[in-house]
Amino acid sequence: MYKNKWSIACYLLPALLLVTLFIYLPVFLNFYYSLYRWSAFSVEKVWVGFSNYTHLWKQSDFWIALKNNFWYALISVIFQVAVSLVLAAILENKIFRRFSGALRTIYFLPSVMSVTVVALLWQLLLNPSLGFINYALRTVGLESWALDWLGNSKTAIFAVIMVSQWQYIGYTLLLFIVAIQKIPEEYYEAAMIDGASGVQQFFHVTLPNCREMLLFNMTTTIIGSFKVFNEVYVMTAGGPGRSSEVLGTYLYRSAFRNDRMGYATAIATVLFLITFALSIIQIRMYNLKGTSKT
Repeated sequence: MYKNKWSIACYLLPALLLVTLFIYLPVFLNFYYSLYRWSAFSVEKVWVGFSNYTHLWKQSDFWIALKNNFWYALISVIFQVAVSLVLAAILENKIFRRFSGALRTIYFLPSVMSVTVVALLWQLLLNPSLGFINYALRTVGLESWALDWLGNSKTAIFAVIMVSQWQYIGYTLLLFIVAIQKIPEEYYEAAMIDGASGVQQFFHVTLPNCREMLLFNMTTTIIGSFKVFNEVYVMTAGGPGRSSEVLGTYLYRSAFRNDRMGYATAIATVLFLITFALSIIQIRMYNLKGTSKT
């Protein structure tokens, strides 16, 4: 008995050491350094306690960035989770299944492109005078809709968010298709015999049997929405003003432009706590739903 326990411990120890070294230790050190005022070009660290956090709490830039991240998460869940699940169910329908391969390729192709390339491409498309988007709107008579999408403080963050949806919806779509293909065909046949419509089959057969993939896509999508950096930095750099600032660009500006490393590590700690808390909430909700059904 003891030999088996020691054998299991020996197998687990290398993985545990790696996880501790590369995950738990950096998280602890990040919190530790957030309690000091320090810069990248000085060895001196001044103890300030939780003043970095209290200062962060009072900054309007932080609340703007947090609001934009929540918008990012909300819209991403709608498109990358809800819409992609509906599209996956449509593509796996017998009517569209013959075109499924081509359509899957079309949807998935943007996901394999570099984020920087996509951001630069859409920066050109959204150009107020030379971009294709405004040209197309003017051509069809919607000239009032032709805006400076990235230069307007009211539309900049939403323009960036929609670019992310265009790029990543194909990835979650493909994952949902894999989950749907694992559902036994007999379930749909039984539903059809009972007189269930296509919509009823979706809610009573497809949706319950995709719960695990739904949780996975929702969790990764929300975490990705709070970790977003490249798209915003390349397309707007947080502008105009700070209207499209997100926590990632705010952290970058504080650390590498203002050289306030202690303050930046406090932002990183808050970002970690938000993503960790949201992940726990989703897992708990999933477990509660699973328990109620059993």
